[in-house]
Amino acid sequence: MTEPMTVTALDKTFDPAGIEAKWYAHWEGNGLFRPERPDATPFTIVNPPPNVTGSLHIGHALDNTLQDVVIRYERLRGKDALWVVGTDHAGIATQMVVERQMEARQDKRTNYTREQFVEKVWEWKAESGGTITGQLRRLGCSMDWSREQFTMDPHFTRAVVKVFVDLYNQGLIYRDKRLVNWDPKLKTAISDLEVETREINGSFWHFKYPLSDGSGHIMVATTRPETMLADMAVAVNPNDERYKPLLDRGATVTLPITGREIPIVADEHADPELGSGAVKITPGHDFNDFEVGKRAGFKAADMLNMLDAEARVCQTADGLIPSEFLGMDRFEARKRVVDILDADGLLDKVDDRVIQTPYGDRGGVVIEPWLTDQWYVDAEKLAQAPLHAVRTGQIEIVPKSWEKTFFNWMENIQPWCVSRQLWWGHRIPAWYADDGSVYVAENEEAAQALAGNKALTRDEDVLDTWFSSALWPFATLGWPEETPPSPSGEGPGVGALDQAQGMGHTPTPTPPLKGRGSTLLARHYPNDLLISGFDILFFWDARMAMQGIHFMKEVPWKRLYLHGLVRAADGQKMSKSKGNVVDPLGLIDQYGADALRFFMAAMESQGRDVKMDEKRVEGYRNFATKLWNAARFCQSNGIGASQSIAAPAATSAVNRWIIGEVVETVAALDKAMADLRFDAAANAIYHFVWNQFCDWYIELIKGSFDDETKAVAGWVLDQILVMLHPFMPFVTEELWSKLGDRPYELIVAQWPKPDARVDAEAKAEVEWLIALIGNLRGAKAELGIAPGARLTAYLADPSDATRAVIGRNAAAIDRLARLDAIRFEAAPAGPAMQVGAGDAMLAIPLEGVIDITAEKARLEKALATSQKEARSLEGRLSNPSFVEKAKPEAVDKARADHALHAAEAERVAAALARLG
Repeated sequence: MTEPMTVTALDKTFDPAGIEAKWYAHWEGNGLFRPERPDATPFTIVNPPPNVTGSLHIGHALDNTLQDVVIRYERLRGKDALWVVGTDHAGIATQMVVERQMEARQDKRTNYTREQFVEKVWEWKAESGGTITGQLRRLGCSMDWSREQFTMDPHFTRAVVKVFVDLYNQGLIYRDKRLVNWDPKLKTAISDLEVETREINGSFWHFKYPLSDGSGHIMVATTRPETMLADMAVAVNPNDERYKPLLDRGATVTLPITGREIPIVADEHADPELGSGAVKITPGHDFNDFEVGKRAGFKAADMLNMLDAEARVCQTADGLIPSEFLGMDRFEARKRVVDILDADGLLDKVDDRVIQTPYGDRGGVVIEPWLTDQWYVDAEKLAQAPLHAVRTGQIEIVPKSWEKTFFNWMENIQPWCVSRQLWWGHRIPAWYADDGSVYVAENEEAAQALAGNKALTRDEDVLDTWFSSALWPFATLGWPEETPPSPSGEGPGVGALDQAQGMGHTPTPTPPLKGRGSTLLARHYPNDLLISGFDILFFWDARMAMQGIHFMKEVPWKRLYLHGLVRAADGQKMSKSKGNVVDPLGLIDQYGADALRFFMAAMESQGRDVKMDEKRVEGYRNFATKLWNAARFCQSNGIGASQSIAAPAATSAVNRWIIGEVVETVAALDKAMADLRFDAAANAIYHFVWNQFCDWYIELIKGSFDDETKAVAGWVLDQILVMLHPFMPFVTEELWSKLGDRPYELIVAQWPKPDARVDAEAKAEVEWLIALIGNLRGAKAELGIAPGARLTAYLADPSDATRAVIGRNAAAIDRLARLDAIRFEAAPAGPAMQVGAGDAMLAIPLEGVIDITAEKARLEKALATSQKEARSLEGRLSNPSFVEKAKPEAVDKARADHALHAAEAERVAAALARLG
């Protein structure tokens, strides 16, 4: 005799907050994010490591939701699914946080030695550095926390140092004097990604530069007059006829203030159509000018520098800057230069102009292009292998439209500056002798062996954070030792859920390895997929491809999926200054993590940004509630956990139909996931749950709960929970646990294998029934007939198949269509509405049901109103002036309103047609 199932009654109300913390603690505490599957096919993704200083923002919510959908899907498919997780040491951001805390205590970094300050940063990390990991848990991210990584962990640091030394020995890392983005507040070089451009109201000054022979002047214009103190040339276009005489005679200019004599050079950079066509060239303080200077024959070492690390004026190598400027702030120097040139009659005019000005995103001050010695990676050489990998399909970029952007950047890549003037980070493994010789080695002992008996001093700089994170796909797996690295040794981290909340025991260790290789690295490299925002394609993704292929001789991942940004509802980019930033944790508090996750997946359409829409998040919370209520209804009617992975035997049309719908939904989901169409996958399961299962199947089986139907309904509900789990893990796991005894949690269940086919006959029959009921309900609504009004339908000369369908489903037609009868004969004379279903057209007399004349008048008036509104909006939208000049949100609203009124006019016209 079979033991009865243990069923726990579902609460009447769905409460996301009550189940989320419970289930996450259970999953993590029982090692369910990385179950032991040594013989399974490996599947690997790595999480883009968020800054250790960070908090979860809406972009993180999108990026990590998509990754979790994939990893849960692959885990359900039985794979050895590894999602590598960790945080980035975030050099500038972390050092700033600690220095701000010091400032609040009237303390500062320079009161300490480097080693003492770094120790204080580690103390900060231990106390406060895990905020975002706790927030990722709240989102439901099923990461392998038992192996949480940190880019400053000892094993990771060894990998970083080895990569630097190897690249140096291979001639792919070198020291050079070039322009960098310099942050005068933080006193460090920063990457392009850390520069944000702001529109600033400024000025465009036009100056006369006297020709050295006294024959006149040449006009130049600039937004940065102070840089003239380090001007080294004036460039004109070689084809500009105005300046050919000056070029032919080798004319020079004598600069005001410094008296420096500089050449007039020919260069395509000068545009004859802009201003005077002449451009002042300051190669030591402008990126374009640097390139012009090189073409003009100036060596980087000879380019003049007029600013120190704090952007104060310093003396140039030729000693020509007047002493009154020395030590002056760059903006004070700007004002003084303008005043002097104005007084000397050399200021021609000043234009007001909005200037695109670079600011440091951390320091918040204007960035200065600064000529300094830094370490560089020969990115051009390293870029060739990733270019080949993408061209040959070894790396597939999704969507494919991003390939062109990838090729364009990689084919024109510049040397990569990897040194930063900070104390927190991976210190560059280079030592200098007093004679200027440099020795690069993995440690000081090895450097000393190279140098002999010379006294050595270590380089003060650290490496760019992106340099270390470029090793993420393989250094996190144990490279170069090729053994699984232990966790950082810092415990489960600040963000880990307290064991008292239900973890039960410590996380399960990394499972033993079999199959593709004996080490974690051999088994999980290359990764299968990388999901990334397009905004870090070049700063992280491309560099991972460079380092991965160079050191591993294989691509780091087989597919690269690039998603868009999450924007405000009106399409604007979110920013604190605009006040339109959305807090994902606030949305989770209000609607639950499942609702937010489903929104992110459903709205993620390849090649498009996601527009934030809180109403839709609320709608997906309602979706979870609808599923909850459907499960409660099933439970109250004796429907519980299925005992079968394959579909149960079924004889009734409605049961055969719903099994077929499961088959089709599984296929749609599998195809969407294979194509990385998250929106299509989410919509497939949404429509199946909401429409086929809740709206129709449950309605059709009410009152007919025989053993077959209970078995089929329980099986279908189980398939729903499994299919929906990657998107909504919390509500599905809770329902799974409450519907009956289970040998395992849903997170490690088996992806549906219905072992069934679509029954075409049952599908046709039930779809005919749904069409009849749905069309009849719609017709009633159009004509203002009460939904519960019972009517009689007439169908003359039905086909045998239609007659049989009606006969088999008489009870459902009576209950759901509210038809007393369908008579197989012509309808009596008089007004009637026509309702179609399949190839049948039913006539339903309306005499005595509604006032035909009054209803016609009402509908005609409504039709006229809708048509008038639609025509008015169509006129506005066909006016190019409106479409081009109006605010985008106004145009979008007009289009939406036009569609609404056009649809309403079509609906009312159809209702009139029904009345004849």
